[in-house]
Amino acid sequence: MQEGAWDVTQLEEMSGTRLSFHVWPSTRLEATRCVAPIGALYTPLKKLPPHCAPPTALPYDPIRCASATCHAVLNPYCQVDFRSKLWTCPFCLQRNHFPPHYAENITETNLPAELIPQYTTVEYELQTVPDQGAPCFLFVIDTCTNSKEELSELADSLSQALHLMPPDSRVGLITYGTNISVYDLSSDTISKSYILRGNREYAPGRVGELLGCKGRAPQQQQQQQQQQQGGAPPMGPGQEVLERFLLPVSDCSFVVESILEDIRKDPWPVPTDKRPARATGSALSVATSLLHLAIPRRGARIMLFTGGPCTSGPGAVVSRLKEEDMRSHADLAKKAEPLFQPACEFYANLANPAALSSGGTKDKNKKKATPAPAPVAAYHTVDVFACSLDQVGMLEMRQLVEATGGLMVLGDSFGQSVFKESLNRVFNRFPDDVPQDGGKMCMAFGSTFEVFTSREFKVSGAIGPGTSLNKHGTNVSDLEIGKGGTNSWSLGALGPETTIAVYFDVTNSSPIPEGKRRFIQFLTKYQHSSGMTRLRATTLCGPWYNPPTPPKDGAPANFDVMNSPVRQSFDQEAAAVLTARLAVHQTESDDIADVLRWVDRSLIRLCAKFAEYNPDDPASFRLSAEFSLYPQFMFHLRRSQFLQLFNSSPDEAAYYRYVLIRENTTNSLVMIQPTLLSYSFNGPPQAALLDSDSVRVDTILLLDTFFHVVVFHGETIAAWREQGYHEQEEHAAFRALLEAPQADAQLIMDARFPVPRYIVCDQHKSEARFLMAKLNPSTTHNSNLDGGGSGTQVNTDDVSLRVFMEHLMKLAVQQ
Repeated sequence: MQEGAWDVTQLEEMSGTRLSFHVWPSTRLEATRCVAPIGALYTPLKKLPPHCAPPTALPYDPIRCASATCHAVLNPYCQVDFRSKLWTCPFCLQRNHFPPHYAENITETNLPAELIPQYTTVEYELQTVPDQGAPCFLFVIDTCTNSKEELSELADSLSQALHLMPPDSRVGLITYGTNISVYDLSSDTISKSYILRGNREYAPGRVGELLGCKGRAPQQQQQQQQQQQGGAPPMGPGQEVLERFLLPVSDCSFVVESILEDIRKDPWPVPTDKRPARATGSALSVATSLLHLAIPRRGARIMLFTGGPCTSGPGAVVSRLKEEDMRSHADLAKKAEPLFQPACEFYANLANPAALSSGGTKDKNKKKATPAPAPVAAYHTVDVFACSLDQVGMLEMRQLVEATGGLMVLGDSFGQSVFKESLNRVFNRFPDDVPQDGGKMCMAFGSTFEVFTSREFKVSGAIGPGTSLNKHGTNVSDLEIGKGGTNSWSLGALGPETTIAVYFDVTNSSPIPEGKRRFIQFLTKYQHSSGMTRLRATTLCGPWYNPPTPPKDGAPANFDVMNSPVRQSFDQEAAAVLTARLAVHQTESDDIADVLRWVDRSLIRLCAKFAEYNPDDPASFRLSAEFSLYPQFMFHLRRSQFLQLFNSSPDEAAYYRYVLIRENTTNSLVMIQPTLLSYSFNGPPQAALLDSDSVRVDTILLLDTFFHVVVFHGETIAAWREQGYHEQEEHAAFRALLEAPQADAQLIMDARFPVPRYIVCDQHKSEARFLMAKLNPSTTHNSNLDGGGSGTQVNTDDVSLRVFMEHLMKLAVQQ
């Protein structure tokens, strides 16, 4: 590709990757001057076109570099010596022998798939790892809902979900309120459950004892042993759990549906001045221990359905007394909430149930605590479906969900489509015409992610769902960003849109020889929903740029980037998402005001570096096309729910931020800067500026914020609709105008997870706030003071984009 002709979306189409810069500066000093993070957004399960990857997974294990510090996978950028049957690893430059079955057949015209130049992404189906079987789904249901109708809606949705699962997948059922009920699904005649107290934490071994799973011989084997004094060895407690509590859907669907039909609210009385005793933490402890006991290294999902906060036992987030309010942002800022930190630590520890029984404990005979088990891949994912008008503790549970790659869905009621449709889409399958994967579920389990780099740069860290595996390689940077100090992470469960952000640190200190390239390889190992283990290898190659020596006299401060390939290769969309993830990550440890100042300073430095201007002359400030949208991305990020806490609860903030760090580039941009379409009689629908000037009395607006889809009717349009003009034949055009945005809104909602909330509103009505809050306030009550426009007034003290840009230009051109 020629310099200046970078197609920043082509790499995403070919490999599922977006880079902030496609050409990198060759030294650490120049990389620091770029200001914007040098990183990549990688979607491991992205479906690639046939010309970019083999149509099916390769049925053999990959060939790896023999170097003790590398182990990169064979790829098209390896140099191959066909005469001596050797290949050179581009990462460590080690020469490796091909295995005999390769060496006998490989020629320049007969290449294996992983060496074909256009196949930079290759997926292997590992033959050395046994088939793990179909996944397991463990429902954990809160019975302390506000009404019987809510519980009935939830039970109905779960019954539908059973029919969406493959028949061979396993299912289990736990309900909880004051106590916890674990259902034995092996009985067809009577509903049988074990009741556990909800005020304590349960280790895997203890759960097995309480459920009577101590290991025994099957009944038929016992009879045979009595007759023949022999037979197979008795089954262990894990196998007994599989035969009683986690059964295939084909064997227990009738039993589960019967239990769901008869499910009732928690029978324990609740005084009027108290909240229900809801043992969410203890129920999750039982669920994680049950799976750890039965299927420790097989894919499974714990699906928690809760309607309120945990008030009893470990993980409690609020007192039962109603006079004590749920924690607020102010309480958290003052550290005045005593239950917050213990609850966060409890849920974080549930990500590794082995720690409950074998690690992190203190031996009575020793002074030192025994070390906790090393991090391992999260095969058991925890999803939280919360439907409540109050907070439920998502903030405290977020670390557990994030570490296991789980899902979060937040709604008002179990009867809403936000919950019902989102639950159904968890079980989405590949189309039947997809080779090898047709009809299989799109989800993956137990995934690990590893990054290899060439020697000139290192890995600073990653931001996204998952947790560090604490693997310290030679390519790990001392500069930590996000989950740093490693080049390998456990991502837990994966979906088609799950995206991980990786940040790099250019460590080279001297110019790089012309023509030398940089290499990155992403290795994602995961358990497919079919039970087989796969490895996807994506290898990227890109150029370096050595900046020229500056002239001695008369050079502008930013002369070296005026026409540099680094500037021309900038992907402002990917850079905006990488910056947004960094800002969201900083909110976990820094004050919001400090994060906003960091965003502002970074934007000013970026514009000072890459814009064209004369010093101290704001009127001369110009941004090239590659950077022209970046300032407005930052403007909307500053005003977004990710960095502004007004009118949102701690749970909502945690939910919004978690969704942002797991979605792909396109969806993340919609969250940062929503899209707006305008419908009128003047022509077909067209994109409109996200500005108050776009609001007109005779137009309909369609706003997509990712979390909400809003159809907004102008004042005149709403009046005509109220008068019933759309019901008259002579006004068919008006009827078509009303229907068009609703049809487009449905298309948006059909393709999204979680399903967004659908809002239809009119100008000057209360729900119009969902639109007005997202618009650039170019017209406010202060418009006469700042020379604003004449559009619909937005009641806010925020500055408009125009004023924001004026200040930015003034600060960027200062000497």
